[in-house]
Amino acid sequence: MSHSSSRTFVQRSSYLLSSQVSSSFSTLPSVDDLISDDPNNNITEAIRSKVGRNLHLQQNHPLNIIKSTIENHFNSTHSEPFALHDSLSPMVSTKHCFDDLLIPPDHVSRSYSDTYYIDADHCLRTHTSAHQSTLIASGESQFLCTGDVYRRDEIDSSHYPVFHQMEGVKMFPLDTPTKVIEDDLKSVLSGMAKTLFGDVEMRWVDAYFPFTEPSYELEIFFNGEWLEVLGSGVIQQQIIRNAGQGEQPGWAFGLGLERLAMVLFEIPDIRLFWSSDPRFHQQFKSGEIIKFKEYSKYPPVHRDISFWTGGKEFHPNDLCEIVRGVCIEEDLVEKVELIDEFVHPKTKKTSNCFRVTYRSMDRSLTNKEVDDIHFQVRDNAVTDLKIEIR
Repeated sequence: MSHSSSRTFVQRSSYLLSSQVSSSFSTLPSVDDLISDDPNNNITEAIRSKVGRNLHLQQNHPLNIIKSTIENHFNSTHSEPFALHDSLSPMVSTKHCFDDLLIPPDHVSRSYSDTYYIDADHCLRTHTSAHQSTLIASGESQFLCTGDVYRRDEIDSSHYPVFHQMEGVKMFPLDTPTKVIEDDLKSVLSGMAKTLFGDVEMRWVDAYFPFTEPSYELEIFFNGEWLEVLGSGVIQQQIIRNAGQGEQPGWAFGLGLERLAMVLFEIPDIRLFWSSDPRFHQQFKSGEIIKFKEYSKYPPVHRDISFWTGGKEFHPNDLCEIVRGVCIEEDLVEKVELIDEFVHPKTKKTSNCFRVTYRSMDRSLTNKEVDDIHFQVRDNAVTDLKIEIR
């Protein structure tokens, strides 16, 4: 089968697998139904509006350029092509997202402050590894899976609640020694890093992931500093057994497309990937790594919010969700940072002061405009988080 015909087949099978992966839903929710009255649902309108945007599939977009470069590398260096999956539904079961990957029930990644839940048993995938067990169970021997992933996160220039990952898996014949698998893993991924970054210094760092053992992070020395490129390792055999493939071994890796694109294209703010401004998009061309040229840097506007949390449970990500919800029409918030915290000696209440930095990527903001937004943030925080403004 030629590469092009294989690609067509894989894309079709991706849509088929998408429905299989989500078959635990009685009916696959539409994007419009992602927000519900279910007590476990914590998806906001700001997040729902991003589902289906699929930046990684848009021609000439930096994320698509990185994705295509990696896919081309894998399928030009292996005699048997890697199956390519880039259209699987981001709506998955918690079993696929966590249980199948041996992530403990009390792991922080399962918390409501970290994950967007549709209901108690389903969520927006937090990593493309959510499809690993299903694809292995289907008999795929080597594949790359790319898609949008969702995590409740802080707000700054390098963090966004929606980003894009690529997962890679390669299976081996029974009784293949672990050392052979490790050596192949490091050889393949080192080659990929050279394709992206050139002839750079690399190092492998021992790491821990629940789903691989041994586990490694690949770091490269780039622009004068060590940069983490990806996490990887030999797949835990229990995962493969649970997927019905017995003792067949394999390796896996995962990487973030935005992280690599921000470095390679020198893009300073992760919000730019979502921009519709032609001054951003017209700078890039498929197959080329072109350094981003800033077209303007508009001034920031700072506003603080101070409040008592009392004895109530509070997580900074909850405040970030409030801020994103108010700024749903435009990504106007560059950063939210805790600048002061203390506990009252008598009442034992905790006081937090957060600084919100507002900055548009496309225009100057007026003080009145920012004041209106910030007052709405304060009001929503009081109502939704049950805080007491100082």
